Amino acid sequence: MITLRSAAKSTVVLIRPGATTFDEQGRMKGSLDMPMCERGREQAENLSKELAGIRLDAVYHAPCESAVETAACLVEGRSIRSKVIEGFRNIDHGLWHGKLIDEIRRNQPRLYRSGAEHPENVCPPGGESVHAAAMRVMKATQRVLKKSRNQVIALVIPDPLASLVAAQLNQEAMPDIWKVETDAGNWQLIEANC
Repeated sequence: MITLRSAAKSTVVLIRPGATTFDEQGRMKGSLDMPMCERGREQAENLSKELAGIRLDAVYHAPCESAVETAACLVEGRSIRSKVIEGFRNIDHGLWHGKLIDEIRRNQPRLYRSGAEHPENVCPPGGESVHAAAMRVMKATQRVLKKSRNQVIALVIPDPLASLVAAQLNQEAMPDIWKVETDAGNWQLIEANC
């Protein structure tokens, strides 16, 4: 088994859950609680196989059903349990829940451009601003990292929130929220300061 360690940092395996029907359709699911579709279950199983050779000290996940299902695949056969982190709950898209991303691009072009150029300023009607969601998830992430110094941890977080975490941990600008809205059952390694 491969053990990934760094003397002064924790290693984060950032995982997007397997896809849901809304992901396949290009719809904004945000904080809606949806199960994975058949393709999403296959993605979660593939993730589990890909990561089988990496020793994980802990698995933390968002409270949504697709993240719960993906985390369950990851811990199967391991001597660890996954733990839900409420702060990893996806962005509340308010009145945009269920809308096609392309529909927003067509019907609200100025807002769509703003989301691409300045994602932190976007706040859907009746929802949560990207900035507020980023602050919430980073606070939760920092708490998890503090508890997990010098460990290898998996964070199962749906997009676009996962991309906000990746940008923060990599000290990069926030991504174009329209390009990171859907989950695809993938992962990335990030060395994170605790």
